[in-house]
Amino acid sequence: MNNQAILNKAQKIAILSALQAGTRLKKMFVTPGRIKFSLKSKHQVVTAADIMAEKIILNQIKKNFPTHDILSEEVGFIDFTSTDYLWIVDPLDGTTNFTMKNPIFSTALALAYKGKVVLGIIFAPLLNELYVARRSQGSYLNGKKIKVSAVRDLTKGFHTYCYGTKKDVSGGTAVRYYRKMFMQGNEIRQLGAATIECARVAQGITESIVIPGVHAWDVAAGALLIREAGGKVTDFKNKPWSLQSKDIIATNGLVHKKLLNIIYGS
Repeated sequence: MNNQAILNKAQKIAILSALQAGTRLKKMFVTPGRIKFSLKSKHQVVTAADIMAEKIILNQIKKNFPTHDILSEEVGFIDFTSTDYLWIVDPLDGTTNFTMKNPIFSTALALAYKGKVVLGIIFAPLLNELYVARRSQGSYLNGKKIKVSAVRDLTKGFHTYCYGTKKDVSGGTAVRYYRKMFMQGNEIRQLGAATIECARVAQGITESIVIPGVHAWDVAAGALLIREAGGKVTDFKNKPWSLQSKDIIATNGLVHKKLLNIIYGS
């Protein structure tokens, strides 16, 4: 099977597994009562839903692509000896939102080929939003092509941020960034799910997402979505974001430099 055929099949399987996992997550979300959780680490919660969704997705990947490597949030790295293909999975992005019965959460999958992300799928079941991005083929929401906004003025746009994964380290950077943006009169919020925050930039609803300290599974699918929608995605040093990057700034491209100046000056 050639690379194009593999990507075609991968897209179908990724969408299928995201929909399957998302449908199960929705059923668990709407069940009355409090959702039980445990602390995976400081500031990080995990639920039975995370494990369930991950199992559904990984079973599909292993069944259809038994030699592909996998990097998933809950189980970590699984090496099946593939040197070219790597699946990056976040079975439930926005676990805290999910636990609090906040509908802003999603399931996300990305596929990298020789270190470059070539496929990204994000499914937000409560919002009924399925995002699909394929390298050099554009970004789509529920089958319709999307693109980033044309807003140039920071004060006329909307911006999001996240504290990052290592909040004891990255949290201070995030707080300083938020304070400076807020004091300058910019509208800035934290939605609590990096995948959804990236998706909002890609479809031109918001202009940026900034995250100091980030794992690949948090943003791999979203980064491709934004790039294919015409946006710009870098690290804090303005180098193109990659799977090895430790932080991310993703924008419509027009406000990118202004936000980097704020980050450096924060």
